[in-house]
Amino acid sequence: MKIAFIGQKGIPAKSGGIERHVEEIAVRMAKQGHEVFVYVRNNYTPKELTLYKGVHLIHLPSISTKHLDAISHTFFASLHALISRYDVIHYHGIGPSILSFIPRFLKWKTPVVATFHCQDYYHQKWGAVARTALRLGEWMTCKVPNKTITVSKSLALLAKEKYDTETSIIPNGAVVSYCEKTNEISAWNLKDKKYILSQGRLIKHKGVHYLIEAFKQLEDTSKVPNNFKLVIVGDGFHTDDYVRYLHTISKGRENIIFTGSQTGEAMEQLFSHAYLFVQPSESEGMSLSLLEAMGHGLTPLVSDIKENVDVVEKDGFSFVSKSVGDLRDRLAYLISRPDEVEKVGALAKQKIQDQFSWDSIAKKTVDLYKSISA
Repeated sequence: MKIAFIGQKGIPAKSGGIERHVEEIAVRMAKQGHEVFVYVRNNYTPKELTLYKGVHLIHLPSISTKHLDAISHTFFASLHALISRYDVIHYHGIGPSILSFIPRFLKWKTPVVATFHCQDYYHQKWGAVARTALRLGEWMTCKVPNKTITVSKSLALLAKEKYDTETSIIPNGAVVSYCEKTNEISAWNLKDKKYILSQGRLIKHKGVHYLIEAFKQLEDTSKVPNNFKLVIVGDGFHTDDYVRYLHTISKGRENIIFTGSQTGEAMEQLFSHAYLFVQPSESEGMSLSLLEAMGHGLTPLVSDIKENVDVVEKDGFSFVSKSVGDLRDRLAYLISRPDEVEKVGALAKQKIQDQFSWDSIAKKTVDLYKSISA
């Protein structure tokens, strides 16, 4: 099959769940013998890179501003898709999917698929106009394509109740992995099982400020071991004020480490040697960071929003969303019980192996393509 992906910034992924999702399934589809084409933005993927692990990269321009980057690139990609011979066109994200009508109605013989990754209009970085556009994109995602994919049970339920749309649930995935080396993390003076890890974009709805405040309270009451650290991995995304705020509330705290965005070997080591993974987000779709942490055998402690709890179930712990006090108490409990943390981490790793492998997710996606192309 000739498969086109539209909506992602590009691959290889440097940050962003959608980019990682597209990279993982596109590479696997290419290995299976499919011709895969990923539209990439020149401000994300190096212009000289036109082939990545068997996947063809199509570079198109965009208007590189906060509000126009994604939609302008999607517009050019949608027009390009009209003059290309694809067997399926797959949009990712409710923002880009607002333009899925272009191939759906102007190239109606080619099936169009859209993946509903999360309710982006809850993200505080967007203003009223952008949130309105994203809500329209959600409607388009559920109503226009030949088939809509949701990455979680909660999003599938929303699509059914709000739009009377039956979706196919194909989740995000992760790789079961472990890295024994510690040379990369030694740069931050990190020791094996001596730090709590949080990873993701530094955006307010991700709730990192709750985690910082909870950790500070533990330090102030001597409920963490000496030199036990909190490691926050990630950068902002049009959220400079929030990033500055996080650094301000962490000022003078030597055990709170900001690493910036990390990939490759450094990220592998950060996952492999953490004691616990914390996801304090107020809203999610299905978090790749959470899945990857579990795939490395980390016990997850997550806010009790449905999107997190649906993934973790019994193989992890939760706290009341937005509650610094409850998060603090759960952290104190888990820090004092390393045997229990190790046991639950092993169960979390097994869950990823059984239910969230990228190989199975790529296969399910191709099977869906075939079912609507027949």
